Amino acid sequence: MTKQQRYDAVIQYFEQAMPLAETELHFANNFQLLVAVMLSAQCTDKRVNMVTPALFDAYPTPEAMSAATEEEVLAYVKSVSYPNSKARHLVETAQQLTEHFGGEVPDTLEELTSLPGVGRKTANVVMSVAFGQARMAVDTHVFRVSHRLGLVSEKAKTPLAVELELVKYIPEAIIPRAHHWLILHGRYVCKALKPDCMACGLKEACGFYGKNKNKKS
Repeated sequence: MTKQQRYDAVIQYFEQAMPLAETELHFANNFQLLVAVMLSAQCTDKRVNMVTPALFDAYPTPEAMSAATEEEVLAYVKSVSYPNSKARHLVETAQQLTEHFGGEVPDTLEELTSLPGVGRKTANVVMSVAFGQARMAVDTHVFRVSHRLGLVSEKAKTPLAVELELVKYIPEAIIPRAHHWLILHGRYVCKALKPDCMACGLKEACGFYGKNKNKKS
């Protein structure tokens, strides 16, 4: 199977099995999305969704959060991973949004990554989900699934390298959904420690499954 054939098979499968794929984070506007994505770094969406309702009630806007102290925000996010640094980044980002962006979340990579605690992955998620841009955010799930399926080469050893290979082969119009396809597949089927290959509809197109099947035969 050529790489293009594998991409075609994977896309066809997800188009049928998961046509409405979207983020599992809960949010009501772009600011809430940005906050939720920042909190989700190395943390589960389930945990983030547990803490954000009270956080958003207390600080519904960048202006409100910018006036808070790090300690005040920490009280709401202390159960997520790296709470101290995330609380600090949230306050600093809210201040930047208020002072430099009129309280609005920007829509470019350069502007988003200028915000404290916002890296390329977070920026790509925001640009994709909030603004519908063809951006492929590469988290641990996307990185793992892309390699296992054989969508990217073994030489793609960084998130950026994986991102660039994926967007080369995935049609621009479906890149925002493809991001969620790979995340959700990695979260529920192609798990890190024990992939559920028998329940996977992609096993015949999967490089990882093919190698392991050949070893057993």
